[in-house]
Amino acid sequence: MFVDLPADVFHRDPWHGSFAQRLARLRRRSFRVAYFYERPDNSTFRYRVHNMIETIEARWPDASASYFHLDDAAELRTIVDSADVLVICRAKYGSTVSALVAQARRRGIPVLFDVDDLVFDPSYVHLLTSSLAQRMSSEADWDFWFAYVSRIGATLKLCDGAITTNAYLARRVSDFAGVPCAVVPNFMNEAQLARSRDVVGAKRRTGFARDGTLHIGYFSGSPTHAKDFEIAASALAAILDRFPSVRVRMVGYLEAPPVLQRHAARLDREAFRDYVNLQGLIGSTEINIAPLQDNRFTNCKSELKYFEAAAVGTVTIASPTFTFAQSIESGRNGYLASAQDWESALARVIDDLDGDLDAYVAMAERGVEDAEARYAWPVQIDAIRAAVT
Repeated sequence: MFVDLPADVFHRDPWHGSFAQRLARLRRRSFRVAYFYERPDNSTFRYRVHNMIETIEARWPDASASYFHLDDAAELRTIVDSADVLVICRAKYGSTVSALVAQARRRGIPVLFDVDDLVFDPSYVHLLTSSLAQRMSSEADWDFWFAYVSRIGATLKLCDGAITTNAYLARRVSDFAGVPCAVVPNFMNEAQLARSRDVVGAKRRTGFARDGTLHIGYFSGSPTHAKDFEIAASALAAILDRFPSVRVRMVGYLEAPPVLQRHAARLDREAFRDYVNLQGLIGSTEINIAPLQDNRFTNCKSELKYFEAAAVGTVTIASPTFTFAQSIESGRNGYLASAQDWESALARVIDDLDGDLDAYVAMAERGVEDAEARYAWPVQIDAIRAAVT
């Protein structure tokens, strides 16, 4: 792996504060954007709410933004009366959401819906659950998923417009709900970007020096990604056969498929990391892989698995889904690999690392440049402003 990576982590809790503090934050400036999300978490909330608020606060002098959630239900009127636009993020329909939208209608302020996945159209439930490797073995399973998707779709249809992560998903939103849909991509926030710069800076100071081990990393390590991982599993097994120095780094709870079991001693399991520490782990990995099935659900996915690796100077090989094909110019800032191409793509990068490090470093540096230019928080404000006004 690459050496001399900083080990400390320096991020603030991005969703602290009492209701009064968050309301005061919303009221600070003349144009006010209120975000609603059911429960703050470290996935969709971070990308689609926290990162938006952070950028608005830093880059839009006349605007302020804050978020609210289900525990604030008793204060819905106060929230809406303090806002100029309401953005509901991936929330299921229910009494709180219904009352929130009704209050916004009474005040005459626009209501927008932010969504980052194809999880709102019940006609895709079978595709969604199959793609996520859900067993769907009982009536309760079907009831859960149809209720989940249908309730999100019901909220979307209440709204005046929508915001999402890419043009492909935006078309699905507009086709389903008949509303205009703006695109604001997923992007890195301040702490994530600062950590990434530290990591890539350390790699540059050592000339991308490595020890004797080469890691291929898969950073979507939950059971819901089992079918995606299987796309590259046979190629990984062949690579492990060919290159004794290679190890596979798997983050999370994904089980290794049978084809990799003969290499179990060379499969390194890593626990989930917070998103800032994760940048250090990705940065210590030479090759990042992002295999995805090719269907309507997966084509709605964002390109975050590419740009989070690119930002720390790690080269990505990804399936040619819509957003990966939009963000990766194969052979320039990473590689696109169809199902039959994974072994050759992996071998190509390994050969560069073992024999022509300059070629690897040049590709990694182009990825860093691209991540900074397109997926850093300071460059997103025009898209956010256009989406919410």
